[in-house]
Amino acid sequence: MAGNYAIRAGEPYPLGATFDGEGVNFAVFSKHATRMTLCLFDDDGHEVFLIDLPERSGHVWHGYFPGMRPGQLYGYRAHGPYRPDEGHRFNHHKLLMDPYAKKVTGHPIWHDALHGYDVTSNAADLSKDLRDSAPYMPKCVVVDPSFGWGKDAPPRTPMSDTVIYEAHVKGQTATRRDIQHSGTFLGMASNQMLDHLTDLGVTAVELLPVQAFLNDRFQVDRGLTNYWGYMTYGFFAPDPRYMSYGDIAEFQQMVARFHSAGIEVILDVVYNHTAEGSELGPTLSFRGLDNASYYRLAEDPRYYVNDSGTGNALNLDNPFTLRLVMDSLRYWVEAMHVDGFRFDLCSTLGRTRGAFDRDGPFFRAIQQDPVLNRVKMIAEPWDVGPGGYQLGAYPVPFHEWNDKYRDQVRRFWRGDAGMSSKLASRVAGSALRFDHDGRPATSSVNFMTAHDGFTLMDLVSYNHKHNEANGEDGKDGHSNNCSDNCGVEGPSDDPDIVALRARRRRAMIATLMLSQGTPMILAGDEFGNGQSGNNNAYCQDNEIGWLDWAGADKDMQAFCKSAIAFRKMTPILGQPRFLHATTRLVDGAPDLFWRKADGSPLMDGDWSDPDLRHLTVEMRMASGSPEYTKREGAVFAVFNVGEALDVTMPDSPKGQRWMRRLDSSTATQTARPAMDEEKVAAHSVVAFTLERDQ
Repeated sequence: MAGNYAIRAGEPYPLGATFDGEGVNFAVFSKHATRMTLCLFDDDGHEVFLIDLPERSGHVWHGYFPGMRPGQLYGYRAHGPYRPDEGHRFNHHKLLMDPYAKKVTGHPIWHDALHGYDVTSNAADLSKDLRDSAPYMPKCVVVDPSFGWGKDAPPRTPMSDTVIYEAHVKGQTATRRDIQHSGTFLGMASNQMLDHLTDLGVTAVELLPVQAFLNDRFQVDRGLTNYWGYMTYGFFAPDPRYMSYGDIAEFQQMVARFHSAGIEVILDVVYNHTAEGSELGPTLSFRGLDNASYYRLAEDPRYYVNDSGTGNALNLDNPFTLRLVMDSLRYWVEAMHVDGFRFDLCSTLGRTRGAFDRDGPFFRAIQQDPVLNRVKMIAEPWDVGPGGYQLGAYPVPFHEWNDKYRDQVRRFWRGDAGMSSKLASRVAGSALRFDHDGRPATSSVNFMTAHDGFTLMDLVSYNHKHNEANGEDGKDGHSNNCSDNCGVEGPSDDPDIVALRARRRRAMIATLMLSQGTPMILAGDEFGNGQSGNNNAYCQDNEIGWLDWAGADKDMQAFCKSAIAFRKMTPILGQPRFLHATTRLVDGAPDLFWRKADGSPLMDGDWSDPDLRHLTVEMRMASGSPEYTKREGAVFAVFNVGEALDVTMPDSPKGQRWMRRLDSSTATQTARPAMDEEKVAAHSVVAFTLERDQ
């Protein structure tokens, strides 16, 4: 495509390339550029037409091309000063991606010409490279994002009923030869995957980054790749590697199929930094369009603030950078129908003039936005900058990944001394962190494992990380994993060790499902997937990172299904109100009551007892729950990391009885009425529900 087009003034809004049925409007932001050239390419990627955008409205350059159709390939060349010492890095020899491109043709091909400076020069980034980068750059594509959604109805599952499943689009199906288009959006939404997820009982799939991302040069040089995808260069475009036919409708079709199965789609998004890295990184888009506006620059503007730890940080103090993020989020909701977002290193987005501000521009923009304030918002509540750890500090409507939950529950099940009080806090919803400013108890996203770290199987199989395959001499990845190999490092055929590992995995899943908050499980944990002890498989687009369906543990899968089903049938778990051991007016019972195995209450001294190896808890609907809430019943749970116990059951009111519903000591679940004294196996969790006597 491409030809000799007449150009008109066009409009400064919307930003990007917009097809209106008769032609295409181009609009791009740059405050400091002196000229903006639109480059058109034919279908073979040859640059065939260059024209300066004729109008500038404020800081937006724009022009309109009558007769242009979707499918046109394009990019930009921005003119202006190359003065890194002043924060400006314009270089018209470099083809630049449109930050608003809805589709890209592929990925950059690593070549020195991608850099704005001469990489061989002693002056490093202060030099200027005059080579054309277009042969090595992907091209933007004009698209018509309309899609025949039909009667698509997003499930709108409340957080109190949500169970999140974190998955990687490729890794989920890469090894499945029975799935057509494995490793892609279409494979992710195959009948086999939908059947698996609906049978398991999860309500939302949280996908690792799917926006167009870069394979870092150092990874490519090692024969590796950016598997996880946390190096975004296109905030609107689905990554081409996940499309079978290069059509963005494949993503939309995936979402529609998930919705038809009652499952929401949450995207892991990376707006804290871009793939352009530090001052020594490539010039792909933002750096060349307006470096001083898009990025937070250091006191010496040659350098970047690096609160993300990846070389740069987007400057959301700038209204056009904030607009870019907000426009991108709205696009994924309105045009692609996603149901929520998980924000990588979200503390960076909340920084105003460098400091975290829970009332900052980004949070205010989300709160007032009529599109975004109705979808799920989940923060990774930290970054690597000063004051970046902000667990519990985020405003409504944000929920947060709770790493305190992960670490302290792991340590309890590892058998560390003095962890019973920590477990109690986490099971009760981490109220000390989250119970403020009207935030619900579902604000804590509880997880035992995630993509970053050990899988659940590796958590009980390795004491140490084994990341040699990453090519970083084992220096990458967390060293403090709160893991325990149960006696042997790595795989074992000892039946006692195999049994203990299975029991501990079931206990941790049971704990997760019995905790107040919003549970999240890692894809593959439900059937025992491992990564050979690699706790940082970010570059392992291979059998290490992919799910091993052939080795699936069906017993573990059956137990996970039972545990999730138990949570979903028990409204007391995951309720929006916090439990504070407050007496309920409806029956005079406390909404939270901790006991010892003999039924006696835990006293102050008991909580600090390093030898306390079990906890029992009675939970009800929170005091103050409205009348329309089902307030009957109770849950009685036992968490036992020690030897087998005899547990005295609480009294049951007249006409009611305790039913033993969940027992992690075995994979197969059978409900039965409880006795006055119940046996609880070592290293296990048992849960009972108070029900009307039949």
